[in-house]
Amino acid sequence: MSGNNFRAKDTPLHPARPGQTLAQWPVSSRMYQAKKHMSRIKICQLITELRPAGAERCVYELARRLDRDRFDVHVMALRGGRVADWLKEEGIPVTVLDVRGRWDLMRLYSLVGHLRDGQFDILHTHLFHADLIGRAGAKLVGIPHLVHTVHVAEGRFRPWQFAFARFGANHYDRIVCVSESVQAYHAMRAGLPDRLYTTIFNGINVEQYKRDEEARKRLRDEWGIADDQVLLAFVGRLDRQKGIDVLLGAVSHLGARGEQVPLVVAGDGDKRNLVENFMRYGEGGAGTKWLGFVEDIPGLLSAADVLVMPSRWEGFGLAAAEAMAAAVPVIATDVAGLREVVVDDQTGIVVEPDNGQAVAGAIEKLSADADLRARLGQGGLERVRKLFPIEKNITAHEELYQQIAGS
Repeated sequence: MSGNNFRAKDTPLHPARPGQTLAQWPVSSRMYQAKKHMSRIKICQLITELRPAGAERCVYELARRLDRDRFDVHVMALRGGRVADWLKEEGIPVTVLDVRGRWDLMRLYSLVGHLRDGQFDILHTHLFHADLIGRAGAKLVGIPHLVHTVHVAEGRFRPWQFAFARFGANHYDRIVCVSESVQAYHAMRAGLPDRLYTTIFNGINVEQYKRDEEARKRLRDEWGIADDQVLLAFVGRLDRQKGIDVLLGAVSHLGARGEQVPLVVAGDGDKRNLVENFMRYGEGGAGTKWLGFVEDIPGLLSAADVLVMPSRWEGFGLAAAEAMAAAVPVIATDVAGLREVVVDDQTGIVVEPDNGQAVAGAIEKLSADADLRARLGQGGLERVRKLFPIEKNITAHEELYQQIAGS
C-alpha cells in the first residue's frame, strides 16, 4: 500500500476535495496528514553494496514492500550497483556513498552526516562492513535502535567478525538471521545469548516464478536445447563459496563417460575463467553456456529442468527457493541454511559438500527420471508456498520494527 492510500478507518472526518493542494485542505485534514507522517517509524537500511546478489535483493524487497503508511524507509549503501536503480524506480530514497576503500574516511564521515540528517528511529544493517561502520555512526548521532541481519553462516576464516559482534552486543536491539542454522552458527561463534536473536526466513514472490511455457520455448530455442534434453542451471556468483568448480567437475566426469549434459551458468565472479576454460577445453564443456548476469531469473528457471547449487557455505539459498517456486527440483549441498530449504527426496537431492561425484550421480538420477523431477518439483513448490512466501518475511519485519520502536 502506498503512502497516498489510506484504509477506511484512517479517513479524516473532513477530507479534501479532489484537485486541492495540501495548503487548501481543511485544517483537520492537514493536521491528520502531518500527524500520520510524523508517526511513521523512520528506518535506514544500510548495506555494503547494491549489486544484484542475495542480501541486496532481500533489502530491495524489504524496502519496497514495507507498509508506507507505517514505515518511512531510506536505503544507504557503501557502494552502488544495479539494485540502487531498482529501488529508485520504486520511489525508495537511496544514498550511495561510493566508498572506495577501508581508508576512504571522507565518505565514511559523510555517512554520519546522512544518518544525522535522516533522524532515523532504527538503523538496520546488512553484511559485516555496513554493520562495522553503521554501528559506530548510529552511536555518534544517537539513533535509538539498531538491528543487524546475518545473511550467511560464514565459511571463511573470519574470527574478527564474531569478536566484533560480541564486543557490540549491548548495542543491538536484535540480530536477525535468515535461517535457524545461521542463528545457531552465529550464536555459537559469537557466544551471544539466544534472546538477542530472531530468525526470519528469506521470502520469495512465489507467483513471479510461475512456469512460463512461452519463455521456456524461446530461451531453449535461443540456446539450442532440444525439447527432450534435460537442462541444468546454475545461478549465483562464480566464486569458491558457490562451488562452481564442483559443478564443472561433475559435468566433466559425465562428459568423460560420453554423457553430454547441457548446462547454463548465470552469474559472474572471480571464477569466470574456470567456466570459460571449461567451455573451450573441458570434456563435456561444449554443452555449457555462460550467460553472465541474468535479470530474467523466472524465465531462465522456466527453461531449466534442474537447478544445481553445490555451495560450500550458505545462509539461506535464495536461488534454491526461487527454483522451487518454479517447480524445478534442486541438487543442493548439505550446508547451513540450504538444508532448511531443500529437503532430500522431497524437493530435490541433497549431497555432501565438495563431492563432484555425488553431484554427478544426482544429475544422472534426475536426468533419467521425468516422474521424479515432476514429484520433487511439485514438492518444492508446496514447501516454498508454505514456508517462504515474501508476505511472511515482510510481516515478521514489520512486527519486529513495531516491537522495537514501541519499546
